[in-house]
Amino acid sequence: MLSGMGRIDADLRRPDGEPPRLLVVDDESTLSELLAMALRYEGWTVSTAGDGTSAVRVAREFRPDAVVLDMMLPDIDGLEVMRRMRAHDPAIPVLFLTARDAVEDRVNGLTAGGDDYVTKPFSLEEVVARLRALLRRSTMVTAKESAVLTVGDLTLDEDSREVYRGGEPVILTATEFELLRYLMRNPRRVLSKAQILDRVWNYDFGGQANVVELYISYLRKKVDAGRPPMIHTMRGAGYVLKPTE
Repeated sequence: MLSGMGRIDADLRRPDGEPPRLLVVDDESTLSELLAMALRYEGWTVSTAGDGTSAVRVAREFRPDAVVLDMMLPDIDGLEVMRRMRAHDPAIPVLFLTARDAVEDRVNGLTAGGDDYVTKPFSLEEVVARLRALLRRSTMVTAKESAVLTVGDLTLDEDSREVYRGGEPVILTATEFELLRYLMRNPRRVLSKAQILDRVWNYDFGGQANVVELYISYLRKKVDAGRPPMIHTMRGAGYVLKPTE
């Protein structure tokens, strides 16, 4: 079951040097234990919860670096669990598990602020791969050189994961950070929705480019709110980030 998955990511570490912490939330104990076993096999530290209320409590105590969260829980749904977790840790990455088949339902968690999803039934390898991607764009320390990106009065520190606009901090989720980083690495360049989907999410959602539109709107509320706009829509072409004149 776990063949081919045993390589530990030595370059994925917490800032304190410890391995990543993962929280698995699912009311199917067999499934959550199987996932936990697969993640521990990667060398990660794992905790589990079987309902939303305990998941929120465990998240505050355990302080996970990412959460695998079932959309359908016996007490409160996954979206509400995510909202309560984000109230305590605004940037915590969330990978949703869903049994729903419709594309509109699959992306529901993403449009509400989730970072990724997998649909049941899924392979353990797929979950691990998605989590690696989320961890790499969150607070994990990697072997890459640190860099500070600057466009106008907007700065993004790839090492500390801090973003400032005009000297004021901007708090972003993991996916918002990755989207902004992509825009800032390509200033004044128009990026299509397809390019953004491929770069930020590594795959598309059956043409669900509205996910890009929603995340652009999230960024605008945080980066451009009350300031001259830097993120612009080029009708029929995509989006561009450029310094204010």
